Amino acid sequence: MPWRLLPTMPSICHPLMNPPPELDTAMEHTLPALPFAIDALAPHYSKETLEFHHGKHHNAYVVNLNNLQKGTDFESMTLEEIVRKSSGGIYNNSAQIWNHTFFWNCMKPAGGGEPSGALAAAINSKWGSYTAFKEAFVKSAVGNFGSGWTWLVKKPDGTVDIVNMGAAGTPLTTSDTALLTVDVWEHAYYIDYRNMRPKFVETFLDKLANWSFAEKNFS
Repeated sequence: MPWRLLPTMPSICHPLMNPPPELDTAMEHTLPALPFAIDALAPHYSKETLEFHHGKHHNAYVVNLNNLQKGTDFESMTLEEIVRKSSGGIYNNSAQIWNHTFFWNCMKPAGGGEPSGALAAAINSKWGSYTAFKEAFVKSAVGNFGSGWTWLVKKPDGTVDIVNMGAAGTPLTTSDTALLTVDVWEHAYYIDYRNMRPKFVETFLDKLANWSFAEKNFS
């Protein structure tokens, strides 16, 4: 939670007394809780995977960022500000914190299916059908070389597109709006799917995708 200055009582310090020390505005980042129970996505995404992916990998980015930002201007910035203004290790760790938190919200128990409303209309306008979109998304995610993220984004003109980004890439640094993402770093799926990335991405769309979250982002 961002640091907030609590209301204070009027000062009653004697003029000759030392003034109170300046308040520390440094923000310590914490690991966001999962938006579902740790076993709620099983069998499609196991408790063991989340124990490692959320509890160890995601948490490591939080620990790293807190260490790297010490003594810098980034200590007083929000996470999104850090992502947009930083580079190097600070960028990599802050972006990965944001990306993973977004990714958890892209999944839900009994998810999958198809979007509705304005987002569905935008997908149909771009690809002709949800089936065609699904084929394009899976192909893009499977072809995203190495480690990274495959995003469904809203462009500034209101259309939608599929964008591959490597490593810690995030739409926060572009003019696009993130709608939905799948993490294609191997640690995201190797426990449950081994090297079968296509099966993981297909299962993500069929059984896990939180389209209501994506619809809210689109609107």
